Amino acid sequence: MLMPNYLQERNTIIFDMDGTLVDSVGVWNQVDMELIKELGGTPEDEMTVNHRRDLALVKYRTQKSPYTCYCEDLGKICGSPLSGDEIMDIRHHIAHKMIREKVQLKPGAADLVKKLKEMGKTLVIATTTNTGNMNIYRYKNQNILRVLPLDDYFDGIYVREDVTAIKPDPQVHLKLMKDLHKEPSDCFIFEDSLVGVEAAKAAGIPVAAMYDKYSEADGKEIRTLADCWYDSFEEVLKNL
Repeated sequence: MLMPNYLQERNTIIFDMDGTLVDSVGVWNQVDMELIKELGGTPEDEMTVNHRRDLALVKYRTQKSPYTCYCEDLGKICGSPLSGDEIMDIRHHIAHKMIREKVQLKPGAADLVKKLKEMGKTLVIATTTNTGNMNIYRYKNQNILRVLPLDDYFDGIYVREDVTAIKPDPQVHLKLMKDLHKEPSDCFIFEDSLVGVEAAKAAGIPVAAMYDKYSEADGKEIRTLADCWYDSFEEVLKNL
């Protein structure tokens, strides 16, 4: 679906991180599949793991640590005696190596970000990723650092700890607009997931839905809610 002139008209462009800027959702599924194995659970297919995590993050979005609540539920499913915090520590240990070495930017993402920066746009990341994982993307993941050092291009990076409720709650967008003295009419958002699109719409900001295979189950609803949608950032660049 062709984009209206949002990228020309809006001065602040907001990007989600996992599944949008970086091709990481599959890696997070691998993390949780390995975690289930460590907890003594029954092996599950990738899409089952992905769906459970998505549902849990919506369910616990207003909790102080939605991922800890998710880990606690996972422990119960696997019959583990460990607490949510203990399981979360194991998950962090598994995740850090994977996201440092395996995660890469989506095709065309670096070129689009650089082009928007040249156009004088204010660029912001708004993600549910926590500070520790985001810092790996910012400072340790050479796949990203080689082509797009995030701190060189983004004027603001908002993570899980910056808000009390995660997407689909619009709190992260409301916060960044307040901090940067922006209005919804200044902004445009790139998202890949249904909860991300819902958060954008709740903030009153138009949103482009970027294709990610792990969001296919919600594809029809995403396209219904989004103002436009694309298969890749390369397609966005062509239309820009």
